[in-house]
Amino acid sequence: MTALITIFGSSFLIALSGAMMPGTLLTVTVAESSRRGMIAGPMLVFGHAILEFTLLIALLFGLAPLFGKPWFFIVISITGGVILLWLAYGMFRSLPTLSIDWNSRDEKKGNLVLTGILMSVANPYWILWWATIGITYIASSRQFGWAGIMFFYVGHILADLVWYSLISTAVGKGRMFFTNRIYRGFVGACAVTLIVFAFIFLYRGLIRAFA
Repeated sequence: MTALITIFGSSFLIALSGAMMPGTLLTVTVAESSRRGMIAGPMLVFGHAILEFTLLIALLFGLAPLFGKPWFFIVISITGGVILLWLAYGMFRSLPTLSIDWNSRDEKKGNLVLTGILMSVANPYWILWWATIGITYIASSRQFGWAGIMFFYVGHILADLVWYSLISTAVGKGRMFFTNRIYRGFVGACAVTLIVFAFIFLYRGLIRAFA
């Protein structure tokens, strides 16, 4: 049992350190929390968790060698960059008509769970994490059977849930201080951030492709 607790604790801490780093999922969490409130973080993480559980099962059943292929990183980087540009375009296009109505249900458009999945798969560094640290952890946890794997996974996802829920709560509780002008500027800044990440991903993918 001590070994399983150690797996859980170390998985939680390592995942938490990664979750706290700025990235696409954090950017979207902040943007969506300003509009939808505290529920945005947990729902985005739920989508993220579905994707990671699927990937975990795939790795356990033989997908690991694919992650080492250079072309795989290239495809993920370019695809991720395109997805982020598309999302940023949608955010920019909505800016002129964006307004805050905390009591309106019409503002709550879009599937947060699906967005959580897209934000994860659009980030090539998420793939790299699983191709290195993730695979190493799986190999170590697998020594303790399925219990070891589940303690690793639960610790990993719980870290994401705790961090993004904190972010979502902080932003959601501060909604009363948002004017329409601040809100539009905020969403615009998030869109710019996504564009920056998109070009970083595209650049790294193309560099690898033509190296």
